[in-house]
Amino acid sequence: MLFQRIESEGLAQYSYLVGDSREAVVIDPRRDIDVYLEAATFQGYRIVAVLETHRHEDFVLGSVELAARTGAEIWHADGQWDYQYGEAVGDGQTWKIGRLKLEAIHSPGHTPGSMSYLLYDADGNPWMVFTGDALFAGDVGRVDFLGEDRMKKMAWLLYDTLHRRLLPLGDEVIVCAGHGAGSVCAGDISDRLWTTIGLERRYNPKLQFPDRDAFIRGVARKLEYAPYFREMERLNLEGPPLLGALPVPTPLTAAAFASRLESSLVVDTRMELGFGAAHVPGALSIWLGGLPGYAGWFLPYDRPLLLIHDCDDLSPVVRYLIRMGYECPAGYLAGGMLSWHTAGYENRTVRMVPVTDLCRLLDAGEKAYILDVRSEEERETYGAISGALNIHLTLLPERMDEVPKDGTVYIFCASDLRSMIAASLLERAGWENMAVVLGGLIGWNSTTCKIV
Repeated sequence: MLFQRIESEGLAQYSYLVGDSREAVVIDPRRDIDVYLEAATFQGYRIVAVLETHRHEDFVLGSVELAARTGAEIWHADGQWDYQYGEAVGDGQTWKIGRLKLEAIHSPGHTPGSMSYLLYDADGNPWMVFTGDALFAGDVGRVDFLGEDRMKKMAWLLYDTLHRRLLPLGDEVIVCAGHGAGSVCAGDISDRLWTTIGLERRYNPKLQFPDRDAFIRGVARKLEYAPYFREMERLNLEGPPLLGALPVPTPLTAAAFASRLESSLVVDTRMELGFGAAHVPGALSIWLGGLPGYAGWFLPYDRPLLLIHDCDDLSPVVRYLIRMGYECPAGYLAGGMLSWHTAGYENRTVRMVPVTDLCRLLDAGEKAYILDVRSEEERETYGAISGALNIHLTLLPERMDEVPKDGTVYIFCASDLRSMIAASLLERAGWENMAVVLGGLIGWNSTTCKIV
């Protein structure tokens, strides 16, 4: 038998490769499909089908790409929507994979036509259930994607899915969810790497509500909605353009790079200290590991992207971007910032100060504006700085008019990575007098601006 869970880093998205007797299926594949092809080929399996649990909002599915490369059939959920590829799954539909069997279970709630897939072992016993975004370790799927006016209805459906369709499968059945901790598709996914129906029945807070009404009150809430979700919904209905091999951005000399600045957006994926020390004017700072979480908030789809990276291996950057529906960046600065400097082009810097210096400045009575870009949940959990202006990073573009310009703005987050994103956004919008605070909350020791 072949079984492999593939995690897409940053998105905390899980896809699955399941096979027996040299035939395999893939559940919820990502767009860069080489990982499935390599795993199946290495063990002598042929991918014959692709199964989707729902129309995903946070990443682009690789179903069309896999079908083009392997000839596999595509079965999509949410048959009520106008898909441009594949066939709609029916409740109770089954697939034989060698000695194994998969059965579709209609699981509405996260979306109206979500499907789970129950895997039976060679003896016909229920073994694993692939729940998509219906049930996670420690949480359940969001019910707000169709709008606030339909949240309660979707929560009503999800309650039925959980209590009448999934929990009755048996405590021993392994739950293979669509996401792990850190996903935007739920707010409180636990860090249990594997779980079962029994563990969730006992420990999942969303399964402890006494009745349906209490469940609806507990889960029907509006969470953050990233701008790129709409593009994901479109691509996952129409099918994205085929990639073939993983695309490679064009290396550009400093002169060629400079000539494209006005028509492009520069994304600098270096760590925050490198960006702060020197960067191309107008560049947006999003460190490599932060791309999956923040690219969809700040990068447009209608403008070419240029990259600055700390090495010539751009494949991690490209993978992150294409999984979110961005096409291959138009090019990258060959030789990095060294080539920019040696060519004599202008660069910008961001002032950086240790958190202890800011605390001493405040205690000395100096005027300082503090912009805290952490989320409300972070401030409630770890404490807030008295007197700070609190604007979550993802809301900064629409609330910039609240940020003062008549003094130094000290930008603060848990460390300094998100602070540098904020600094680059403000710099692009015309702010000049700002500083990124290095060290975050752990190093805070001001006596006048206390942690509350």
